[in-house]
Amino acid sequence: MSKLSIILFSGTTDKALAAGVLAQAAAAMGSEVTIFVTFWGLMNFTKAEKKMVLPKEFEQMGPAMMQGMAKEHVKSWYEMMLEAKEFGAKIYACSMSAGVFGLKKEDLDPIIDDMVGAATYLQQSEDGQALFI
Repeated sequence: MSKLSIILFSGTTDKALAAGVLAQAAAAMGSEVTIFVTFWGLMNFTKAEKKMVLPKEFEQMGPAMMQGMAKEHVKSWYEMMLEAKEFGAKIYACSMSAGVFGLKKEDLDPIIDDMVGAATYLQQSEDGQALFI
């Protein structure tokens, strides 16, 4: 796969972790990786503290998941995203979603490369594999 585009819509930790795993793996394999963070997913990419948020049906499994991740030396979704960026991945915030939530570029975590609109992101993603998480 030469190009992977991930649209991260969800703000839950399980989905951010899945996006991190796939982004890191694809970038390490030499794929061009871009992540478009939109709506609820954008809440994980502000300068606020990164907290674990799980869907209601999985909330009770959170402590066991964290213990298992520690035991297996699994990095956090954020660390995975940072490693993907070291391999060249780019992370974009949805400009419309940022506007809806009243966020400006300076409110976002420095892991964000830029704020772009959906049309720009779709053009950048053309001819690649796209995943919606």
